[in-house]
Amino acid sequence: MQGPSLPLRVATLLTGLLECLSFAGVLFGWASLVFVFKTEHYFEELCEPNARLMGNATGLDDCKAQDERFSLIFTLASFMNNFMTFPTGYIFDRFKTTVARLIAIFLYTSATLTVAFISADSAVLLFLAMPMLTVGGILFLITNLQIGNLFGKHRSTIITMYNGAFDSSSAVFLIIKLLYEQGISLRASFIFISVCSAWHVGRTFLLMPRGHIPYPVPPNYSYGLCSGDRPGEEDKKTVESQKLELSKEFISPKEEIPRPGQQQEPRSFWSYAFSRRFAWHLVWLSVIQLWNYLFIGTLNPLLSNLASGDRVLVSTYTNAFAITQFFGVLCAPWNGLLMDRLKYKYQEEARKTGSSASVVALGSTVPSLVLTSLLCLGFALCASIPVLPLQYATFILQVINRSFLYGGNAAFLTLAFPSEHFGKLFGLVMALSAVVSLLQFPIFTLIKGPLQNDPFYVNVTLVLVTLLTFVHPFLVYRECWQKESPPGVA
Repeated sequence: MQGPSLPLRVATLLTGLLECLSFAGVLFGWASLVFVFKTEHYFEELCEPNARLMGNATGLDDCKAQDERFSLIFTLASFMNNFMTFPTGYIFDRFKTTVARLIAIFLYTSATLTVAFISADSAVLLFLAMPMLTVGGILFLITNLQIGNLFGKHRSTIITMYNGAFDSSSAVFLIIKLLYEQGISLRASFIFISVCSAWHVGRTFLLMPRGHIPYPVPPNYSYGLCSGDRPGEEDKKTVESQKLELSKEFISPKEEIPRPGQQQEPRSFWSYAFSRRFAWHLVWLSVIQLWNYLFIGTLNPLLSNLASGDRVLVSTYTNAFAITQFFGVLCAPWNGLLMDRLKYKYQEEARKTGSSASVVALGSTVPSLVLTSLLCLGFALCASIPVLPLQYATFILQVINRSFLYGGNAAFLTLAFPSEHFGKLFGLVMALSAVVSLLQFPIFTLIKGPLQNDPFYVNVTLVLVTLLTFVHPFLVYRECWQKESPPGVA
């Protein structure tokens, strides 16, 4: 077997999966944590006296200003989750694994200690802690994704599984909520998470490389504390083989040796960034992501409204939502499996017909794009109907939709644009979609204010906007059809 020993690779894989599952994406269990914060009277001073009296009567505050403050914290943290993808990716590329992970551990531990030692009087520090927690988690995910390189042909499956584990880690805040209801304080839970930083440090030096894990893995590659790996030299030796390996995957035999008249000038990054294909992909990602973020960030006040302030009902549905989020790790590989199967099928057809493999590979993304849009539409319609039991269906559709969204986003950018621009385009689309996600706070304020807690008109508008996401797969399909058709037909 080439590269590191199987036990070492398996230990790296499993501990990485545990790290992503337990720490990386905990922010998206926000609804469970808000329930605890409200019980601890965070931001209660913003409530009007009559709202406080209602809270004492029902056990759950119905306070517009308090809900807005929690929504603003989640908006800021979720914005950082996407916007910081580009700079954190640069840190990982420039300073390699060890430095990136030490930064992640510092940010994450600082955030958990802050949450552990704040109280209702210092709750404003959540504006600092939650973004730090998010950025630290993103760095954990980025540094772990390279572990897929250790497993060759299973690389895509492992990367998808890690992304699913990132989604499922939102269940951690549910565990904290359940422990809180059993008498374990919020401080004790977050101190325990802070102590786990020792485990992160140990894993950084014992089970992770100092540099990057190359792909494909050279026969003599080793990593860990005693390996003596020299990341700079390893990266230089393998970068050419990596580019060759990646480029071969989507190139048909007739494209490998271009004819003299077929040479094309290389296009710049900005020509792709301003292309129609990229613009519609940005719309597709931004709209679906906005729905997901808005739903997660406003779930607690939504459930409070539908349950008429019944604390027990709100707790039950909050738990149900967090439990469905845990199954994101099982949902995520489905999209990757669908795209891999279609890609293989279309490439086989391309070899028989002599068609362009790059075009048919791009066409293989269309079913995934359509399915993700359909899931978002179903989830949006269920969320818009003010029937409490229907929210169970909303939770299921939302977690599948979110699991499909990010894997489909990365896969489309991989197939639709040159590999040398992938990192920049991925960072750009995530940053721009993060800016769009900031709309969730003014939307929430609009519902709580002028619309007097009635989200009907906002939901109808957003459902109509969701229909725009179907334009993207249609245009991709039409583009593939035109390239495959004879000139006279197209």
